[in-house]
Amino acid sequence: MRLGLVLVVLSSSALSTLAVTSDARACGGCFQNPMQTQSGDVITDHRMVFRVTPQATTLYDEIEYQGNPQSFAWVLPIRGPVTVGLSSDVVFSALDAVTKTTIESPTPPTCPSCSCALNAGTAGGGSSGSSSGGGEPPPVTVLSQQTVGPYQTVQLQSTDPTALDNWLASNGYAIPTDVQPVVAAYVNEGFDFLALKLLPGQGVSAMRPVRVTSPGASVSLPLRMVAAGTGATVGITLWVVGDGRYEPSNFQSFIISGSDLTWDWSTQESNYSTIRSQKEAALNDAAWQIESALQLSPYQIETPVLNDTASLDYLPIPGSDAGADGGAGETADQVRQDDLATLFPGGDQGEVWVTRIRADLAHSALASDLVLQASSDQSELSNFYYVTNSVNAPACPAIPNPCPPCTGEGSSGGGVGGTSSNGAGPSAGGSGCATSPDDRSGNAGIILAGVVLASIAVKRSRRRAA
Repeated sequence: MRLGLVLVVLSSSALSTLAVTSDARACGGCFQNPMQTQSGDVITDHRMVFRVTPQATTLYDEIEYQGNPQSFAWVLPIRGPVTVGLSSDVVFSALDAVTKTTIESPTPPTCPSCSCALNAGTAGGGSSGSSSGGGEPPPVTVLSQQTVGPYQTVQLQSTDPTALDNWLASNGYAIPTDVQPVVAAYVNEGFDFLALKLLPGQGVSAMRPVRVTSPGASVSLPLRMVAAGTGATVGITLWVVGDGRYEPSNFQSFIISGSDLTWDWSTQESNYSTIRSQKEAALNDAAWQIESALQLSPYQIETPVLNDTASLDYLPIPGSDAGADGGAGETADQVRQDDLATLFPGGDQGEVWVTRIRADLAHSALASDLVLQASSDQSELSNFYYVTNSVNAPACPAIPNPCPPCTGEGSSGGGVGGTSSNGAGPSAGGSGCATSPDDRSGNAGIILAGVVLASIAVKRSRRRAA
């Protein structure tokens, strides 16, 4: 069954600002109170994660919210009943750490020298069931209600967009008028909705990342809802964790290779961002970059999640005796284990694919939902970009001709200047100037010095994260 995922942030009375910061940041619409729009806040970037298996698709979503806790609420269009759980910031951090783009510079130029200290170069740094009230047949059906940690959740079904708007408004989910047509479109297409808000008495600090699991392996991101609350463009980074490499099926996509890039020695950085912007502009800011597709061991993600116990990022879920909302509760470690079991249902056996894609979409490109599919190319795409072209290399200093006499001790002659045993001048084996024993003219010595230095220099590389 196809899963449609999008987050709508709703403000009923006070300013509510949402910034989605990791993993499944499916922010469909982010709205402000009309009295406080002078702040100019808009959502400019999102990050999202989908976990796809043949049996189910899970959206991981981290929400960072500032404002009145009683004003926080969001609505997610879904297909069929879903399961809601809690996740952690460290899941998102772990995925980002192992997939971030890293740029490696070309080999720096090697200059010949007459230095008496022939020191080799060193390697460069690394990279870093009930219904609504009323006397008429229920136009809105409440499929389920559940308390999950600090959140009150409800799953709704309706074929009447106006009735759904009225139900949401009367229950603290006020949908702005300009978003109502979008919600109506999803209703008419047969979507159900998951609504979530903070429980009374809960502060913003109690908010936890959530995960939403739905049956089926198809993945769709309803970009029509993402359009709400965004500016002229919106950036989206999306990870897809599954059994293979993924790509958009209804949007254009592109990749960047190391040969596309140029390293500028004067600034010590590449033109990666410029090339990406140029490729996006050529495709009318309506395309997705496949940044990387990697086969990773679950340990690479599980290890930081299991080891990050000091931050208290995982918290227990209290039990409840409130009827349908009731539950036995879970300890913090049980929440952690449930999270990892959802992310890696097969345990530590075998590797998983993590595809990282990125887009900076124009507002006009948000008129269609993004649908993902298995890529026709199932080869790995590295997140390391090895640059081969460069500009503005520093000029080599002039070399004296001939090399001046050196005063260091020679390793073969033992005398001052490293004189060879046959008296032919400075020896190539000493610490002095590297010259040929059979050539006292100086010119041949300069040439040989350059050859020796070039042969023993250890190339240095610099990596920069894009």
